[in-house]
Amino acid sequence: MKMIDVSQKERTERVAVATARVRMLPQTLERIRRGKVEKGDVLAAAKLAAVMAAKRTPDIIPLCHPISLSSVQADVRPARRGVEIRVEVKTVDRTGVEMEALTAASAAALTVYDMLKSVDRGMVVESVQLEHKSGGRSGTWTRRPRKG
Repeated sequence: MKMIDVSQKERTERVAVATARVRMLPQTLERIRRGKVEKGDVLAAAKLAAVMAAKRTPDIIPLCHPISLSSVQADVRPARRGVEIRVEVKTVDRTGVEMEALTAASAAALTVYDMLKSVDRGMVVESVQLEHKSGGRSGTWTRRPRKG
C-alpha cells in the first residue's frame, strides 16, 4: 500500500458532488418537518456534520491526501420518503475531492440516523454515490440518469 505521489501534478480547480438518502417512516419525516426531534434540528446538524467530515476525510480514509478545501456546501432536505443529501466540495489542488464529498454525504446521513434512531431504528441509509467530478487529468465525469 502507498499514498500516490501527486507532487508532479498541477494545482487545478477540482469539484465533486456526492449524494445520499435516508429512507424513513412517514411519521419520522413529519417529526423533522415539525421540528419535533428531541436532539434538535436534524437538518442543521446533518449540514454541519457534512462540513466537518469533509475536512477530516484523510483521518478516516487510509492513504487519502490531506488537501486544502475551498468550499463545502451541504444541502439536506426532507423529500418524499425521507431525507435527501447533496454535498459539493471544491479545492484548488493536485488531487480530487471525490472522497471528501462522499465522506461528507455519508456523515450527514449517519447524523440524520443518529438523531432519529430513538423513534425509527428501521431507517435505511442508501444510495451514497458520486454524482459529478471535474478537474484534474481525467476531466469531467457526470453520473447518467437511470433509465426506467
